[in-house]
Amino acid sequence: MNPDLVAKATEARDRALAPYSGFKVGAALETGGGQIYTGCNIENASYGLTVCAERVALWKALSEGATDFRRIAVVTGAPTLTPPCGACRQMLWEYCGNIVVELHSLKGLDQEHRLADLLPFPFDSRNLKA
Repeated sequence: MNPDLVAKATEARDRALAPYSGFKVGAALETGGGQIYTGCNIENASYGLTVCAERVALWKALSEGATDFRRIAVVTGAPTLTPPCGACRQMLWEYCGNIVVELHSLKGLDQEHRLADLLPFPFDSRNLKA
């Protein structure tokens, strides 16, 4: 577990906009060069437009030209650990590959996984070849 990455994700969680669910999430994505991009979940009254913290962090990194990723930390205040949702797992796989996923709860729980363990049979560009 990388304490600095978890701290950045915790700071991002504080900026989450979750007026409907009250479920705040922060993420911090680290590049191979050590740069960190953060994101928080942002909810919308139409729910379908809600965006997860992991995708916000990833999109910020990609939009700034980052392409090499090492790990992501996901922080919640839940009493159980909260892994990335399916959509986030897919996006992370597509752009980050088999990175380390650090899960942290403000209730004192921590786990570390490889993305391939969380998404064991991924859909990616290999599936698009005829």
